[in-house]
Amino acid sequence: APVMSGGTETTPGDGYKYHTFTTSGTLTVTSGGDVEYLIVAGGGGTGLHDVGSGGGGAGGVVIGSVLLSSTQTVTVGAGGLTSLDGGDSLLGALTATGGGAGGGSDLLGGHDGGSGGGGTGRAQDPQAGSGIAGQGFAGGLGSHRAAGGGGGASEVGFASGSEVGGDGGDGVQWPAGSGTYYAGGGGGGIRFSGPVDGAGAGGLGGGGDGVKGSFPNSGTPNTGGGAGGSGDATDRGVTGGSGIVIVRYTI
Repeated sequence: APVMSGGTETTPGDGYKYHTFTTSGTLTVTSGGDVEYLIVAGGGGTGLHDVGSGGGGAGGVVIGSVLLSSTQTVTVGAGGLTSLDGGDSLLGALTATGGGAGGGSDLLGGHDGGSGGGGTGRAQDPQAGSGIAGQGFAGGLGSHRAAGGGGGASEVGFASGSEVGGDGGDGVQWPAGSGTYYAGGGGGGIRFSGPVDGAGAGGLGGGGDGVKGSFPNSGTPNTGGGAGGSGDATDRGVTGGSGIVIVRYTI
């Protein structure tokens, strides 16, 4: 079996040893071998808009296996701050791309990224950001006074309806079928003075819920979830969730 050290090391009894990196670090390879990996980038933040800012796109997800024979630098991407895309995560040269920020008055439409940010609830900029094939999906379109949801790692963000925000796209489960969900898109916000509180829900995998008005929800740390959108043009500090890198191998 490989001999490696770094990150938080666990042997949960499923036949694998895990190295989990929630912050950047080094995977030291003493004896190489085949490993499986999950690389999740930081989720996108969201813009500011009083008719609904788009949900942040989830961080890109790269899953696979590789023969590691040398020590690897691990980078864990930060969640995007307000109006900013998420940071990339890397295992050596293997790269997951940060999620695109949700659209807002300062960003116009949603940004492209690992998954794309949702469009705003303003007629001039309802367009959503695109995702990267193999890493994530596009955000949802905005519409009248409600914003689209951010894209997730397994599905597109949902388009909004009239004064009803779009839900964020769901992320992926790793290990498949039994593990944790990662990289859900943020829900779209709706206008501050709207008659209903129909903001979009965050996608499975740490996507923040959108809100009507102030205080939207950030993406969950170490999931790559996108930030939830708001209906307030003055909110600050709503961020995407930071990423995570996990390596495992049979023991």
